[in-house]
Amino acid sequence: MRPAVTGIAAVAPNGLGTEEFWAGTLAGRTGLGVLTRFDPERYPARLAGEVKGFTAADHLSSRMLPQTDHMTRLNLVAGDWALADAGVRPREWPDFDMGVMTASSAGGYEFGERELRNMWHKGHEHVSAYQSFAWFYAVNSGQLSIHNGMRGPSGVVVSDQAGGLDALAQARRQIRKGTPLMLTGAVDSSLCSWGWVAHLAGGRLSTSQDPDRAYLPFDAAANGHVPGEGGALLVLEDGAAARARGARIYGEIAGYGATFDPRPDSGRPPALRRAIELALRDADAAPGDVDVVFADAAAIPELDHVEATAITGVFGREAVPVTAPKTMTGRLSSGAGALDVATALLSIRDSVIPATANVSPAPGYGLDLVTGEPRQIPVTTALVIARGHGGFNSAVVVRAV
Repeated sequence: MRPAVTGIAAVAPNGLGTEEFWAGTLAGRTGLGVLTRFDPERYPARLAGEVKGFTAADHLSSRMLPQTDHMTRLNLVAGDWALADAGVRPREWPDFDMGVMTASSAGGYEFGERELRNMWHKGHEHVSAYQSFAWFYAVNSGQLSIHNGMRGPSGVVVSDQAGGLDALAQARRQIRKGTPLMLTGAVDSSLCSWGWVAHLAGGRLSTSQDPDRAYLPFDAAANGHVPGEGGALLVLEDGAAARARGARIYGEIAGYGATFDPRPDSGRPPALRRAIELALRDADAAPGDVDVVFADAAAIPELDHVEATAITGVFGREAVPVTAPKTMTGRLSSGAGALDVATALLSIRDSVIPATANVSPAPGYGLDLVTGEPRQIPVTTALVIARGHGGFNSAVVVRAV
């Protein structure tokens, strides 16, 4: 079986919905700005990528609103859009023929913060009963499966920024084992004051107040990233079955590799290159087959160096176009990898590589970084890289079919 993507729904700071996101990305439109969800004035970092124009009540029933976090609402709507894009009406499919596999980094922080405030200031009787699950990192998979009547294999993975790719890989495994359809990917959000303290604790946030200069991977001025919210959900099916029902196919999840870095004092090298090599081998692809690399783009100089060394070690110096359109959205935790896969599939569809916004590449990295304007070239195979805090490395190869 060759698992193929038949539906895409992107939810991002620079565009709500796939085509709006894609148009904004190609136009170089940034979604970064000063946080509006709460007053960030007393924090050293104040910029974020917030999804704009989303009103949950326009898309979800009044019954769903009291029991869901903002993150889960984004997931439910993205799930509806991805299924519609695939031409799938879940009620027409057998329940056990459909599964859900998502990733999460934190769970429903905004909901949890509100209920904790209620407990501290009003008493335990003012805490919502929905707190028992609305905060949970697995809640998105649960709510998506209930909402769509999906009773097939389901689960959640937690590996920070690498999670979106890991979720796609697990969904791919289920397709290969015989599940006809998987709804997969990740849409993440933790842009409340409680979540913000957690972001700051990681020690990697940019404190620049200029949205155009705050997130600069592979740039001499790189000094941390800007966090954001959003991501993408995708519909994955067996390619032959999808063609038989007349579905449009964006491309296939052709290869996957994952590794974990050794502890910092071990004297052993980082394992990112190995993840890339595993993904290429799994896809039966040579480095020369890859038309573009979507970089993790940490914007921490030592981490950028590790990634550039891995890319050039596999492909050679300036031998393959590299891009990081997440400079327009911020790093979306578990949603980042899934959104990059969606972007890669749109690049294949439209034969164009989006640019890395606002970055002046430092020559020492040896990368052919796409900057300024999108690059119009045929794209048939793309590599997506994602790394999670603590040592997670994942790579996915997507390919036209």
